Amino acid sequence: MGISTREISDVIKERLKDFDASLVSADVGRIVAVGDGIAQIYGLQNAMAGELLEFPHDTYGLALNLEEDQVRSVILGEFGHLREGDEVKTTGRLLEVPVGDELLGRIVNPLGVPLDGKGPIKTTKTLPLERIAPGVITRQRVDSPVQTGIKAIDAMIPIGRGQRELIIGDRFTGKTTVLLDTIINQKGKDLFCIYIAIGQNAASIARVAATLEENGAMDYTIIVAASAADPASLQYISPYAGCAMGEHFLETGREALCCYDDLTKQAWAYRQLSATLRRPPGREAYPGDVFYLHSRLLERAAKLNKAHGGGSLTALPVIETQANDVSAYIPTNVISITDGQIYLQADLFNAGQRPALNVGISVSRVGGDAQTKAMRQVAGKLRLDLAQYRDLAAFAQFASDLDTVTRNQLERGARLTELLKQDKYQPVPLAEQVAVLYAGTQGHLDKVPTARVLEWEAAFVRFLKAERPDVLDQIDRQKALDDNLFARLNAAISTFNHQFGVEGYKDEPDPGAAQPVAASQKEK
Repeated sequence: MGISTREISDVIKERLKDFDASLVSADVGRIVAVGDGIAQIYGLQNAMAGELLEFPHDTYGLALNLEEDQVRSVILGEFGHLREGDEVKTTGRLLEVPVGDELLGRIVNPLGVPLDGKGPIKTTKTLPLERIAPGVITRQRVDSPVQTGIKAIDAMIPIGRGQRELIIGDRFTGKTTVLLDTIINQKGKDLFCIYIAIGQNAASIARVAATLEENGAMDYTIIVAASAADPASLQYISPYAGCAMGEHFLETGREALCCYDDLTKQAWAYRQLSATLRRPPGREAYPGDVFYLHSRLLERAAKLNKAHGGGSLTALPVIETQANDVSAYIPTNVISITDGQIYLQADLFNAGQRPALNVGISVSRVGGDAQTKAMRQVAGKLRLDLAQYRDLAAFAQFASDLDTVTRNQLERGARLTELLKQDKYQPVPLAEQVAVLYAGTQGHLDKVPTARVLEWEAAFVRFLKAERPDVLDQIDRQKALDDNLFARLNAAISTFNHQFGVEGYKDEPDPGAAQPVAASQKEK
């Protein structure tokens, strides 16, 4: 039995209904040479700077050099399978990374590929890695703090939401610890954290993830990992990928914190890429646009006004110095971009001062605007007192006889320095910081032996929690000290000092101590 012409026609019409032929337009070129993560491509006449290029076997690259007769592209990932003559296509789009709340609690590479073995990330939203920073009109002044839980930083070098605060120091001075303490201290708060590990070994990244997991911080944290074993191209793009993930929270009216650990290694990776791309080297062999490498990243940190959602993106970049040289090329570049720096000194670290904060050259250009009123009231003179103590301590080494005022100032400074020490991964809540620093700055510790200051602090905090919890609750609630709270704090300290057995302690602080600012006085 034959098939009729009509039946054949009906089948063809039915098949044509479901046929969808979309026109794809792409420039096509061929690899001329490939090596060291760089591909030279001939034939891509209309490629754009920074455009995503498609190589064989689901490999992608980034067009960075647009030359007269060829394009030089950075390959994102492995390139051993690519050969001369392979076909390369333009995609017509910029490099994008997956973003969204689904990434919280995950460890991903700079392309958004999960590395933690917890399965695929179910998000459909993407954002480009490179974006223009928010303009002046869309921003508002920085006026609310990021509480790090580190007494020395919250008291003297406050960090505000939307600020860019540099953390700088030699190797093994506690830079990563400052970042992790800050992230851990956000537990139960409204700040989402992105930790970007650049050029670190895999064991260090695993330790960071384990520390955050142990302290319950991974629930609100994303880790973007570009390890030392990854190609320089991934290390180069990793800070931009982490920033794009943070901008998702910024755009949805929420608060985010990006920790870039560290930008020195990103600059090294970019120098390597630029050398293999045959770009002309400049100072210290870095390319001429190495300043723009970091400025276009850090300028994306902002606090938006209410009309634009009111979200914020705070940046904590890390720079590693060599032999305490803060005047080197990359450190001076980033210092000039950021709103202040926290300088961690190796000598202080080795002397047992943890965190090893150098008060003299650390600064926050936002200052008291990013502090709660309670902290401003108790820590107003702390920075000056410590700086004077360091100068006096250096001078006193050569003096055989000291007058009473100088000796008292040295003893007060030694106790304040001891009071600012704290163990890693144990951030201190704001109310406890205020109570302890008030006791130190008002002379209530002057009769406590310096070696017992930390013991005094731990016991005093236990005393407040057990017997005067309403004092801590009121400080937390009001975020400011009034006359009533000053009186209750003095009474609590007096009672505790008698229990602690401080010899020669008087209920009233020394007359030479700086007096607290009464709530009734107008704040300067």
